[in-house]
Amino acid sequence: MNQYQFESIARTLARQFGKIPHMTEDDHAMVLFPLESNALKIWRHYPDSNGPAMEEAILLVLHELNGRLTGTKPDTAKFETPANTRLRHVLLSAFDPETSEEIRDGLKEHHVDLEDPFWAKAYYGEYIICLLRILESVQNLTKQMGSNGYFTFLESFMGDKVEDNLSLNRTVAIPVFD
Repeated sequence: MNQYQFESIARTLARQFGKIPHMTEDDHAMVLFPLESNALKIWRHYPDSNGPAMEEAILLVLHELNGRLTGTKPDTAKFETPANTRLRHVLLSAFDPETSEEIRDGLKEHHVDLEDPFWAKAYYGEYIICLLRILESVQNLTKQMGSNGYFTFLESFMGDKVEDNLSLNRTVAIPVFD
């Protein structure tokens, strides 16, 4: 996999799942808050896990989720660093049943079978669009404010609501069908 292929996953998934329209982020707060608060906690303790590392971490997660949805396993190892791997882990810890037994049990309790492609797409779709929205914010704030721009913004916006520890927040957005 080359750099272009690594970065193109965001465009591919945006075409497939769409994006969160600006000014509607509050509709996705239940998912966005755990993702962003977990990342903020890591940045506080590991400043090298900054905006560029966050961008890479999101791309790593998107590749992993796409792999689960398509049954492929992309080789992203050459893009992994300690800084982005920490962030990748806490992003997945917010929602991933393969990372969290608590989430796995919650999904099982609600009869969500992620082996079924329909359920997998419905479940991971919300997280994918939220990660794409965060990615856009990271890219914009890094350009505007430098490598710590995204986290500086998060700190000013929600820092007082995020405990200064490494205890991770989680969420399970059970798909509802009308």
